[in-house]
Amino acid sequence: MAGGRTQKNKAHKTRFASKSSRNAHKVSGEKSSGKGAGKGPARRAIPTGQTVRDLRLQRNKNIRDQKRAGVLAEKRASSSSTSAPRILALVPLSSMVNVESLKVRLLTACNTAEAVGQSVEAMDTDASVFVENKDLSLSTVSVPRLKLRLTVIEAPHDDLQACLEVVKVADIVAFVVGPALVAGEEDGFIDQAGKKSLSMLRAQGLPVTTGLLLVMLTDVPMKKRSDAKKSTSVALQAELPENSKIYSSDTIEECQQLLRHLANQRLATPLWRTQRPFILAQQLEYEVDPLSPEVGTLHLSGYVRARALSVNQLVHVAGVGDFQLSQVDTLEDPCPIHQQQKQASAIKGNNMLVEEENSSSVQTKGCIAVAVPNVTVQESVIVENTPDALAGEQTWPTEEELMEASNDEKTRLSKKKKKLLVPRGTSDYQAAWIVDDEYEEKGEAAEDEDEEEAMEGGVSLDEEAMEAESEDDDNDTDKEGSVISEQGNGRLGLSSRATSVWEGEIDDRKFPDEVDTPTDVPARQRFAKYRGLKSLRTSTWDPKESLPWEYARIFAFENFVRTQKNVLARAKQNDTGVQEGCMNTGLFVRLHVKNVPAAAAARLLGSYNKIPVVACGLLQHESKMSVLHFSVRKNEGYMEPIKSKDDLIFHTGFRQYHTRPIFSTDDLNMDKHKFERFLHPGRFVVASIFAPISFPPLPLLVFKEATLGDRRGAAGAATLVASGSLRSVDPDRIVLKKITLSGYPHRVSKRKAVVRFMFHNPEDVRWFKPLELWTKYGRRGRIREPVGTHGSMKCIFDGVVQQRDAVCVSLFKRVYPKWPQHLLAKQFS
Repeated sequence: MAGGRTQKNKAHKTRFASKSSRNAHKVSGEKSSGKGAGKGPARRAIPTGQTVRDLRLQRNKNIRDQKRAGVLAEKRASSSSTSAPRILALVPLSSMVNVESLKVRLLTACNTAEAVGQSVEAMDTDASVFVENKDLSLSTVSVPRLKLRLTVIEAPHDDLQACLEVVKVADIVAFVVGPALVAGEEDGFIDQAGKKSLSMLRAQGLPVTTGLLLVMLTDVPMKKRSDAKKSTSVALQAELPENSKIYSSDTIEECQQLLRHLANQRLATPLWRTQRPFILAQQLEYEVDPLSPEVGTLHLSGYVRARALSVNQLVHVAGVGDFQLSQVDTLEDPCPIHQQQKQASAIKGNNMLVEEENSSSVQTKGCIAVAVPNVTVQESVIVENTPDALAGEQTWPTEEELMEASNDEKTRLSKKKKKLLVPRGTSDYQAAWIVDDEYEEKGEAAEDEDEEEAMEGGVSLDEEAMEAESEDDDNDTDKEGSVISEQGNGRLGLSSRATSVWEGEIDDRKFPDEVDTPTDVPARQRFAKYRGLKSLRTSTWDPKESLPWEYARIFAFENFVRTQKNVLARAKQNDTGVQEGCMNTGLFVRLHVKNVPAAAAARLLGSYNKIPVVACGLLQHESKMSVLHFSVRKNEGYMEPIKSKDDLIFHTGFRQYHTRPIFSTDDLNMDKHKFERFLHPGRFVVASIFAPISFPPLPLLVFKEATLGDRRGAAGAATLVASGSLRSVDPDRIVLKKITLSGYPHRVSKRKAVVRFMFHNPEDVRWFKPLELWTKYGRRGRIREPVGTHGSMKCIFDGVVQQRDAVCVSLFKRVYPKWPQHLLAKQFS
């Protein structure tokens, strides 16, 4: 027999065959002639005299060699004589820790270990050995024996944002603690400020970390120092990342052991910091422009770090803004590992203009080479788009349109009376006595004003009915809300506006999106900007429809992912060293930042000894405004409510700015996302803001300044409220604000019901008739017709309606972020 009835036996399982028989075709090099022959690429024949095992061993050896070569290249780049000094940040976790004495002890250990410079006795009197000025909180030393150059920075204990600025530039973070036995805190050796700093830095993302113990300089008895050291080390190890080393730093010998560890430590730099070059200012000067005293040139000197810096790209000075470079000077290394080392060999291959040795200019003193920008390729500082006010205007009307408009005007003037909407059966005589009240349509600005008035202690239109019901209905839910409010007022001493915000967050959790229809304004006018949707997931919404004027000032990408790929590829070309005007990493340079405001420069010079000044090279397009979306989560230790459009401070990368974000849900497989009125704890939401373009990945920390009378601290003090990361740059992301109007069945007859309290006049019922109704028990229905003159309506549903059910209708309106009034955040003192 033949055909489909032919017996087919199961093929033999190859897992029972030997390894040599399975690889026989590989060893022989012959092509298979079976059924699958010709499919896929042909296998490479194994050379004569080699087996499959030999090839496998050779392949594994090649992989190991590649990894070893990569690690060696990374180590040479981070710890060679031409690399920038390593930055060590000392972060105290307790107010009892004396970081200043620890810093002196570390520098003394460096000097003892053949540090370049003067003796230990001269170090206390003459600070020129440390390169920087005497007032600065950072010092750079060189240890030739360990092939180590180290810059030590102290982080303040009681200022979160200043501590964050220090850790942003650090290569190694050392958390300094005292013994747990004498900390004097009920929570152990870390006080409350230290816990906040540790939580903040974890959210930011830490580089290489280590722990330092100070025990001998405290009041711990000699017999208990060993136990105090062990207990503190165990407790600190639980707080630090995995595989972090902990060292004692009470003596010079222990500090020398720490230096050996720092010299051999492999650095793990965060990814966001490796994509952009940056310079930590070790010298800062300002020169006023004689033609325009309001601006001037900022001279910022330091080592180029992370990537090569081009003179043609823009730089961002933290806390000031984005600027162009007028010149970049390559200077002699002030702190080389070997004195005979010359930096001229490090700049070999760079196409720069060499300055004459006998130049008398102050700016070029000690300068090896000078790079000036190329005007044809230098990036310009473009922040906002210049919109054309006439871009949306129509062309001149045609003759037909003019005739039609003229006829409409004559028709309108011929009418003696305006047609009024009157109840059915009203005569013309009765209609003449009816006055049509004109209501001004409330826009988004008016709606925001109503909400703010409600937060300040007033009652909005949507809350009057709810408060009246709470007075009549004495239920447990309202009692619980009032108890919480009273406890908050008595215990926290909050203002009336803060109390209203607390109550608003509680109501938003219990009754999300629910509002009451106002009684003095028709619903069709109060909610004129809202529309109904059949489905939030599948219904269409044009992202270009009725955009606000601010969207004409921003920039958008046709394909953001492709643009980011091209921008990063272009930035990588600067690292090759063949581009004109590029400064390689490790060079000591002086940046001439032009057009810096004099007030901002004075603020930098005033806070220079407390907060490090950083100049970061920007990628292409990163100075232009757009709509950025961040994935954020509320901090667990922050209990106060955070409302959408509140004034917040965003720290993302080396940038920080004031903004007013809106929160929305993060829905998958949807092009529309629901607006969130509050940032609730325990879940991630998307925060959308107007800000300069940035390319991910970038961490985000959100701070909120305390106002006058706030219990969080003095006015101006900032508190960490949320953390997250940059998600995307997309102005077309649709955020819809949802409101729910509710009514209650008055009379029910199976599938039919008479619903009241959703509207208050029959005109609103007719206006919202096309919308679909839904109930809390899952029924769907439609409006048939109004009943009476008080807003009751007949409805029909897809099933039997219960008397205790609630009938609802959903309306949606697109919302946009608020344009920031002052974008840049000030440097915090």
